[in-house]
Order: sequence, then C-alpha cells, then structure tokens
Amino acid sequence: MTANHSLLRFWLLSLCALIGIAVTSSLGRWQLSRAAQKETLQRQIQQGEIRETIDTQELLATQSIAAEMYRPVTLRGTWLARYTVFLDNREMDEKAGFFVVTPLRLEHSDTVILVQRGWVLRNFLDRTALPEVDTPAGPVQVSGRIAPPPSKLFEFKGPDTGVIRQNLDLPQFRVETGLPLLGVTVLQTGAPSEGLQRNWPVVNSGVETNYGYAFQWFAMSGLIAILYVWFQIVRRFIAPARQQPPA
Repeated sequence: MTANHSLLRFWLLSLCALIGIAVTSSLGRWQLSRAAQKETLQRQIQQGEIRETIDTQELLATQSIAAEMYRPVTLRGTWLARYTVFLDNREMDEKAGFFVVTPLRLEHSDTVILVQRGWVLRNFLDRTALPEVDTPAGPVQVSGRIAPPPSKLFEFKGPDTGVIRQNLDLPQFRVETGLPLLGVTVLQTGAPSEGLQRNWPVVNSGVETNYGYAFQWFAMSGLIAILYVWFQIVRRFIAPARQQPPA
C-alpha cells in the first residue's frame, strides 16, 4: 500500500470514527434529556396534585388557566356527546384501545372544556366499530386534574377528522366544532365507570429504560473511541518498533 493510500485510509477511518462518536453521543444525550423531561413533568404533576381542588366557578374565574396545570378539579356541566372522539392506538395496562374524549359544557356558562374520560378496549375484528360508552344526558360531576391536550402519535397524513382518529389537535378541533373550548383539558380520574378504565400511566414510567439506552449509546461511543485509538494510533507506533532489528 502506497503512502498516499495509507494516508487516505487513515483520514477516512478517522472521519467514520468521528461521525460514529458524534452520533452515539448525541443519542445518549437525547435519552438523558427524555428521562429528565419525564421526571420534571412528574414533579409538576405531583406539585399540582397537592394544591387545593378548584370547582367550576373558580376555574372560570382564573386569570391564567396555564398556571393551574395539573391542579385537581371537580367540575359540573353537561356532556356534548355528539362531539365525542375516540383516539386510536392508545394503550392502558399494555392493551391497545381508545382514549375517549368528550367536551363538557360547564355549568352556568357557554365555556366548554375537553375531558379525557378514560380508556376502552377496541373491537379488533371490526376497526370501525365503536365500543359502548355510557354518556349521561343530564348534568354530571367530573373529578380529575387539569392537563394538556392528549399526546400526539405519529401520523402520515394531515389533521384527523371523524369519530375515530389518531390525534386530536385542540385548535383545529375548536374550528371544526365551533365550540368555545378552553386551551387545556381535564384528565378524569377515579374508579372505572361508564364503560371506561382510568388507570392512567405514571408519566415518569420508563425512565430506567431511558437511562439504560443512554448507557448503551455512551458505551458504544467509548468503544468506537478506544478501537480508533488502538488501531489507528497505538498500533502505528508499536508496529515500527517491532520491525526494528535488535542492536
């Protein structure tokens, strides 16, 4: 191998090693950031849950609805059942099904808030079949906590419409329905009822997995660096030394 070829090979391997270290280190940092986000969100939820529960009138009178995030609420109102949405591909207790979301018109007000009412198992033989969910027609009382809109799953197309959909974009749903929706939702809590389960997962569940993946990526990054130093630097000095004849 000529000197030029050897030099070219050295720089190509150096570039590949640098890219490998950069990518694996970046993935490790991303896993750490995901774990930190989950832990921060769980702390925010826990801090919100220890605050005093607010009722319908207090919620309507609040100046900053965002400041009440994760705070317990007990609301009275009427379900707007015709606008119920079934969010597909949602899991609870490791089973796939629907998250059921229904707008609630608050008592003595025109204001409406979306309620994430719970989870129901889907019909796997007929993907278009809607499960039975009891939605009372009269005034109801709903207990839960203020929460952001439902998390979004990856989708290949634009905003969903229809009763069964992958995601619910709150601003788009506000335009779609014409309802005066608040910018937050309520995550309903409590015992199973109306055909719905409410065993909501803990936000920071899976943090150990994130830390485990981060360790693996950083270990891979370190391995690439060690192999590069050994084969591209250390052996370059060892090989000539071995080839030199004894004095």
